[in-house]
Amino acid sequence: MRGLAPGKPLITSRQNEKLRLVRKLLSARKHREESGLFVVEAEDLVEAATGRGIEPVELLVAGEDVLPELLGEVSTLGHAPRVVGIYRRADLPVGARNVGLALWRVADPGNVGTLIRTADAFGAAVALSPGCADPLGPRALRASAGAIFRVPLVAWGELPGTRIALAAHGGRPLAEVELEPPLTFVLGSEREGLPEELTAERATITLPGDAESLNVAAAGAIALYELSRRSAS
Repeated sequence: MRGLAPGKPLITSRQNEKLRLVRKLLSARKHREESGLFVVEAEDLVEAATGRGIEPVELLVAGEDVLPELLGEVSTLGHAPRVVGIYRRADLPVGARNVGLALWRVADPGNVGTLIRTADAFGAAVALSPGCADPLGPRALRASAGAIFRVPLVAWGELPGTRIALAAHGGRPLAEVELEPPLTFVLGSEREGLPEELTAERATITLPGDAESLNVAAAGAIALYELSRRSAS
C-alpha cells in the first residue's frame, strides 16, 4: 500500500465525513444508487479493481489514513480490514458478450455475487431484473471475489441471442437442448421460479440423486460449464 503523504492528517474521529460516507454506502442500497458509489473492503478486492485500471474515489488504509480501530468499526467484515475503497458504479465494465446470465429476482446477495464470479470464469455477461439483490452490496461483492470489476452488467434488453430458462422441473434435459452462442441462460429464485412469459425454451438439469433441486448459483455454473464443454469439443 502507498505511504502516508507528508503532512496528511490521520483520521481519528468517528464523525469524519469519509467514514460517515463509508457507513452509509455499506448499510443501504438507497445510498449506493443515489450516489453512484459503492464500497469494497479488503485488499484482494481493491487489487482486483487496480488490475483492471479502475481507480477509487477514495482509499482508506488502516494506520496510514485512518486509525485501524475506526476502519474496523465501519466495516461489515468479521475483522478490521487493511483497506477500504470507494468506487464509482460508472467505472465498472460495459459491453456485449456472446453469452449471458439473466437473473430473475435472485434475492440472495451471496448467490448474485457467486453467479457474477461464475460468469467471469466462463466469459459471460450478467443482467439483473428488478427484485435482485444489489450486486454492489457488501455480501455480493465478497462473493464475487473481484469479478464485479471484470464482468459487464448489462440491461435486460441487451442480453445476447436465444434465451434458455433453467427450470428445476418440467423442461427438456439440458443435455438434449441445443446450445449455440449467442445465448442467455435465465435463472430465477429457488422460491419463485420463472414466469412462463420470460422465455419459450426451458431446460432442466437432470439430477441422479435425491435432491429436489439445485441452488441457483450451482445451476448457473453447470449450465455455463456445459456450454463451454460443447464449444471446446
